[in-house]
Amino acid sequence: MVINFAAGPAKLPEEVLKEVQENLVNCNGSGISVMEMSHRSSNYAKIHDATINDLRELLNVPSNYKILLMQGGGTGQFAAVALNLIGKTGTADYVITGSWSAKAAKEAAQYGTVNAVLSKLAKYTTVPRQETWKLDPNASYVYYCDNETVEGVEFDFVPEVPAGVPLVADMSSNFLSRPFDVSKFGVIYAGAQKNIGPAGTTVIIVRDDLIGKHLKITPSILNFEQMDKNNSLLNTPPTFGIYVMGLVFKWIKRNGGVAGMAKLAAAKSKLIYDTINQSNGFYYCPVDVNVRSRMNVPFRIGSASGDDALEKEFLSKAEAEGMIQLKGHRSVGGIRASLYNAVTLAETQQLTNLMLAFYKNNKN
Repeated sequence: MVINFAAGPAKLPEEVLKEVQENLVNCNGSGISVMEMSHRSSNYAKIHDATINDLRELLNVPSNYKILLMQGGGTGQFAAVALNLIGKTGTADYVITGSWSAKAAKEAAQYGTVNAVLSKLAKYTTVPRQETWKLDPNASYVYYCDNETVEGVEFDFVPEVPAGVPLVADMSSNFLSRPFDVSKFGVIYAGAQKNIGPAGTTVIIVRDDLIGKHLKITPSILNFEQMDKNNSLLNTPPTFGIYVMGLVFKWIKRNGGVAGMAKLAAAKSKLIYDTINQSNGFYYCPVDVNVRSRMNVPFRIGSASGDDALEKEFLSKAEAEGMIQLKGHRSVGGIRASLYNAVTLAETQQLTNLMLAFYKNNKN
């Protein structure tokens, strides 16, 4: 059996995949695959609307927020957020705590003035406390990435922003892994391929009053107003991905909802971090303890900078035991275990067992 610890595209719940398999050629009694359905048909409309309604229920999304299903991934939203929001004042605040927020800021700078509210961090291993931020009360919005997939940094608080300034969050890699108050945000977005479905769909939750404020140059495909007016059917949506995502939402509902996912995430990540903490420095996680991600656990072996030979041996042993895609991001190296919702506690325990055995066999 293979255990997939990939950072994305990531593991999906096995029972969801089996349901997809069973219905692949005859979806919901239609006689055809969901991949063949017209996105304008009544059969697909039921899938599309149920997916949106289930997400609204899971997060208790207020009635003055719209849920959009768009394409282009998180990278597309780097541009879409700026194009739809920055026109208010021409400037935006960006909290840069990792690779993805840095890329988002760079993209937004093409459409307005970007204010980096933090002094440049030497390493992306922390989230500076908010009293050190330099927020601009004139900003069109404040942007941050709730969980930095590459570096394994996850916010332990929701930022407070000046009155009248909307908060924008990239939640691509921890979406539906813990409860949060949607009403504190202006825009939330998440690429599906981390925690809620296959690659190709991006969920956007946007407050009503922020729709229709886009720059004139905004392409229709990235235009929140156009997407809202057309129920996310402005063009052909990724129908198969939305179908699978809808099944994942139902799976989450059956398994304790978002609160259930949060409890599971805490238990899984504790197993790995406890193993690291109790290894006398053999395993090393560079991230400050209070902002260590529950979703993406990066670590080095042998030293803070890593022992290439030991890490290569560990990855080889993991793969021999069916644990795959544990290699760290190419920009930081090392090991990275991604513990998204579909990864089970038993699977995480298997990785922990390997870590313990490898430590005993290789400690000095």
